[in-house]
Amino acid sequence: MSDEVGPGGAEDAGDADGAGDDPVRLAFVCVQNAGRSQMSYAFAEREVERRGLGHRVELLTGGTHPADHVHEEVVDAMAEVGSDVSDRTPRAVTDDELNDCDYVATMGCSTLSLAEGVEARDWALADPDGKSPEEVAAIRDEIESLVVALFDEAFGTREGDEDDGGVGR
Repeated sequence: MSDEVGPGGAEDAGDADGAGDDPVRLAFVCVQNAGRSQMSYAFAEREVERRGLGHRVELLTGGTHPADHVHEEVVDAMAEVGSDVSDRTPRAVTDDELNDCDYVATMGCSTLSLAEGVEARDWALADPDGKSPEEVAAIRDEIESLVVALFDEAFGTREGDEDDGGVGR
C-alpha cells in the first residue's frame, strides 16, 4: 500500500484521490511495539484496503520503549489469518507524531499524555508475549474486533459487515 511508510512510520498521504481533505491519522501504540500494536497496525492496513480508503488514511505504530523484534508468537498468530508481520521492526514513537493524529489507540500499557483534540482509546489488552498460541489467538481476535470498530466509528460501517462472522474476513 502506498499510504504508509511501513509498519512503523507515517507519511503525508497526500491528496491524489482529489478529495482535498487531510487524511485521517490513526496510531496504534504500546510499550514495545512488538505485539498488540503490530497486530492492530496489520488489521488497520487490511481495513484501509478492504474499505478502499486509499489516501484518506494515514497509519502509524510505535512504542515508548521498542523491542528489537516482533514477538514470535505474534508473528505465528498473524500468519494464521494471512498477515505476515515477520519483517516488521518495532520503532519508537514521539509525542509530536501522536499529537498529530486524530485517533490514538493504546494497548492498556500507556502513560501517554495527548493533546486536546486527539481521540484516545485505551484497549486494555493482555500482553501476548510468552502466552500460549490459544491465548495469543484470543488477543489477536479481540484486536481485530477493536480495529474494525474503530474504522466503523471513523468511517462508517461497510456494507455487508453486519454478518461477517470471524477472523480473517
